[in-house]
Amino acid sequence: MTVRLRSARGRGVLLATVLGSGMALLDSTVVNVALPVLGRELHADMAGLQWTVDAFLLTLTALLLLGGSLGDALGRRKMFVAGLVWFAIASAACGLAPSIGALALARAVQGAGAALLVPGSLAVLRSSIPEDEQGQAVGAWAGLSGVTTALGPLLGGWLITAWSWRVVFFLNLPLAAAAAWAGMRCIPESRTSGSLRIDVPGAAAATLGLGGCVYALIEAPAHGPGVATAAALGAACLAAFVWIEARSRNPMLPLDLFRSRQFSGANAVTLAVYFALGGATFLLIIYLQSVLGYSPLAAGAALTPITLLLLVLSAPAAKLASRVGYRVPMTAGPLIAAAGVALLAPVGSGSSYVSGVLPGIALLGLGLAATVAPLTSAALAGAETRHAGIAAAVNTAISRLAGLLAVALLPLLAGISAADAGSLAAGFPRAMWICAAVCAAGGLCALATLRT
Repeated sequence: MTVRLRSARGRGVLLATVLGSGMALLDSTVVNVALPVLGRELHADMAGLQWTVDAFLLTLTALLLLGGSLGDALGRRKMFVAGLVWFAIASAACGLAPSIGALALARAVQGAGAALLVPGSLAVLRSSIPEDEQGQAVGAWAGLSGVTTALGPLLGGWLITAWSWRVVFFLNLPLAAAAAWAGMRCIPESRTSGSLRIDVPGAAAATLGLGGCVYALIEAPAHGPGVATAAALGAACLAAFVWIEARSRNPMLPLDLFRSRQFSGANAVTLAVYFALGGATFLLIIYLQSVLGYSPLAAGAALTPITLLLLVLSAPAAKLASRVGYRVPMTAGPLIAAAGVALLAPVGSGSSYVSGVLPGIALLGLGLAATVAPLTSAALAGAETRHAGIAAAVNTAISRLAGLLAVALLPLLAGISAADAGSLAAGFPRAMWICAAVCAAGGLCALATLRT
C-alpha cells in the first residue's frame, strides 16, 4: 500500500521520516559542540570525550546494515517506531548521566536505536510513496534533513549557553514523540515478501571487532594491560566478520560488491573525506573553546559556513557531475577541502575568526560541496542494480566508520593525550596536517579509480 505525497497522510510520512533521521543527524553535530562543557562538568579527559562521540558511532556503524535488514524482515513501520522509542529512552539516559562513563554507555545504546532510524527512514519513504513521487519525496527528505544538520551547531551552542548540555538530549523526547505519532497514524506497514534470514553472527563480529579496535586506539595513551588484548580481539573479530560474510547465504555485507573498481574507489574516497571531516571538526570545536576561548554558541556558529555551502552548492555539484562524470568533482573536491583543513593548522590564540578560521572553513565547505553530492551516486554506479539498496547502505556505513576511526585515531597520532589546553594547542596543527593529507589522498584515489 502506498500514499500520495501531496495527501495529508503522505505529508505525515514525510514528517515522521524527517524527524526520525533528523534526530540522529542533529545529535551528532550538537554533541560535538558540547564536548568542552562535558569535559569540565563531568571531569572527563580526552579519552572520555572520544568515547562520548565514538560510543554512538560504534554501534551505529556496526548495526546500520542489520537495522535495514530488520525493517525488511519484520516490518518497516514497526522497526522505525521501535527505533524512535529506543532512541528516546537512550536520550533520556544521556541527559541524566551522572558521569562520563554512564554517558558513553547511554550513547552506545542511543547509536543502536539510530541504526534502526537512519536506514529505516529512507526505506519507509521508498515503500510508502508511489514510484512517480519518490524522487520528490527523497529530495524533500534530504533537504529538510540538511536543514536540521545546519541548525545543529547553532541550536546546540544556544541550548548549552542558555541552559545546560543535558537539554540537548532531552530535546529528543518531544521530537521522538511527534515522529512516533505521525508514523503510527500515517505510515503503511510493509516488509519484504518471503523469508529473510538476519545476519546476527555478522553483526556480532562487526560490533566486537570495531569495539575492540576502537578501545585499543582510545586507551593506548594510558598503556593499560587490556589494550593489547582488546586490539588482538578486535582484529580477530574483524577477520571473523569477513569470513562469515564470505560464506553466508544472506550476508549483511555482500563482499562481491567490492569487486567493482568504481564501487571500491568511491567508498575509499568516502572513507578519506569523512575521516578528514570528522577528525577536523571534532578537534576544532574543542580547540575553539578550550584554547581560543569561544563560547559554545560562537564555536557552533563558526562551523555554520560548511553546512550553508553544502545546502547551497550540493544540487549544482550533482548537476555538474551528471555532465562531466564523477572523476572531476571528486578529485577536485577533496583537494580543495584538504587545502581548507591545512589553512586551519596555523590558527592560534592571536588569530581572528575572519582572517584565521573562516578561510579554512570556507574552503573546506566548498570542497565538501563538490564531493559529497556525487559520492553516493558514484558508489551506486559501481554496483549492479539489484544491489542498489545495500550499496547505498554500505556507503553510509563507511562514512560513519570514517568518523569513528578519526575520533579514535587522530588524537593518538597528533599526540593529544589529555583534554588540557597545552596538549591540545601543541597537537592541533599536527592533527590538521594529518587530516589534510588523508583528504588529499582521497582526491588522488578518485582520479585513479573513478570513471569519467
